[in-house]
Amino acid sequence: MRQILFAGVIGLFLTLIGTPLLIKLLAKKGYGQYIRDDGPREHASKRGTPTMGGIAFILATIIAYFGTKLITGAPTTFSGLLVLFLMAGMGLVGFLDDYIKIIKRRSLGLRAKAKMAGQLIVGITFAVLALQFADTRGNTPASTKLSFVTDFGWSIGPVLFVVWALFMILAMSNGVNLTDGLDGLATGASVMVFGAYTFIGVWQFQESCANATTLTNPSACFEVRDPLDLAIVASALMGACFGFLWWNTSPAKIFMGDTGSLALGGALAGLAICSRTELLLALLGGLFVLITLSVVIQVGSFRLTGKRVFRMAPLQHHFELKGWSEVLVVVRFWIIQGMCVIVGLGLFYAGWAADK
Repeated sequence: MRQILFAGVIGLFLTLIGTPLLIKLLAKKGYGQYIRDDGPREHASKRGTPTMGGIAFILATIIAYFGTKLITGAPTTFSGLLVLFLMAGMGLVGFLDDYIKIIKRRSLGLRAKAKMAGQLIVGITFAVLALQFADTRGNTPASTKLSFVTDFGWSIGPVLFVVWALFMILAMSNGVNLTDGLDGLATGASVMVFGAYTFIGVWQFQESCANATTLTNPSACFEVRDPLDLAIVASALMGACFGFLWWNTSPAKIFMGDTGSLALGGALAGLAICSRTELLLALLGGLFVLITLSVVIQVGSFRLTGKRVFRMAPLQHHFELKGWSEVLVVVRFWIIQGMCVIVGLGLFYAGWAADK
């Protein structure tokens, strides 16, 4: 369990001291954020704020993970490395998107097809590799069965699994991206979900089927390949995002950009897939789902009826246009996210207890 503590503390420390250095570097190069002209007028003052801040917590998470392994002498695992690969790969796609926005001086970065191609390459690579590297019990990092608290039902096969994994990766990446519209909103919400996955990883490790001979009820064990290492990755992400939030909260000194939002979405999807809690992620990351649905509803309503349901989508901007202050929206949305995490963890525990 020392590894979890080390990973979280190292991630927190690195972003606390590293983010201001990144802010100075980005400001010196003039890498500032472009703001939508049709957005809330209060956002105009944010134009020019350094972006691509996701670089800070991506690097901090990777350093925290490998630094923890170096300090403790513990080996790395395929599950942990695959989640880190997915995070970094999606972050790279986001970085290219952000960089083009800045260089081309436009609010849209990569063309839609190029951005999608990058996400597909990273996602397919992750999904294919996640079905390899079986351990001594025959468990691979991912399973071809759908999962909620644990795997259930029958195998959907490797091809459908890749499609399902891609859907999760794209949905969560774009969900976090849509949520990242207010200072600290996506970062704070992500901290809560990564905290939940730290707990889930620890619990799965303690109740692992690999330790069935020492469990009071082996029938309630978890068949997850590397639960402790997933908890270490989640802890590193939680600490790194916490440190970044110090600089990203209102008034933000730096934005995470697509570099950060795509990376966080990829990490969340990777943790859910490897911990066999795929459908539970929809509840644990409930705020991301809610905000994504607001965009789907807005676009669908406008195309079908010519009318808008919200004053503006994503949902957080609707409440801003209703007169809520940015800080009020962020805090209340954090409360909603916190409730989603509490309910999600409650269902996770109830699912385990029901099998006892």
